[in-house]
Amino acid sequence: MTEAAIQISAPIERVAPDAIRLERVLDAPAETVWRYLTEAELRSRWFMGGTDAKPEGEFDLLVDHDRLSDQGVPYPENYAAHKGATWTEKVIRFEPARLLETTFQSGKNGTVTYELFPDGDRTRLVLTHSGITSGTGAQDFGSGWNSHMTVLQERLAGRSVPNFWALHAQSKEAVARALAD
Repeated sequence: MTEAAIQISAPIERVAPDAIRLERVLDAPAETVWRYLTEAELRSRWFMGGTDAKPEGEFDLLVDHDRLSDQGVPYPENYAAHKGATWTEKVIRFEPARLLETTFQSGKNGTVTYELFPDGDRTRLVLTHSGITSGTGAQDFGSGWNSHMTVLQERLAGRSVPNFWALHAQSKEAVARALAD
């Protein structure tokens, strides 16, 4: 599958000045999606690895996007400095196959809530990132989440992701248009 074949859209909305919400329908049951959210090995295939998320505990997110592309793709220069960074996150709510809420960037940029809604063999995933304090704001976080959720969607559908960074560039444009409305 070529990069152009992946449809990048930006189903994103600003729900507060410091919060965004994204939604995806995924080709997997809620139990499988849950594993991709909480198990570091699976999470590293669409977002960040680190350690497993467990109830009422802490876990690490390791910034290493090399596994997100199926082709050997270098980090863009403006993201390379972050490669290898680790954030220690706190699990706030942990309701298996239904709801996960954690801090983000070691709590410096609010919280992320993942809500799973089963629909037969599929799952609707609603991600809400609130408490964003970074100067890059909704645009940058929205582009990142949109890209990562597209990778998750592709992985769960059994499709490849040739170039995450090309996808991310497309996502930046789509999110800018969506948030401008």
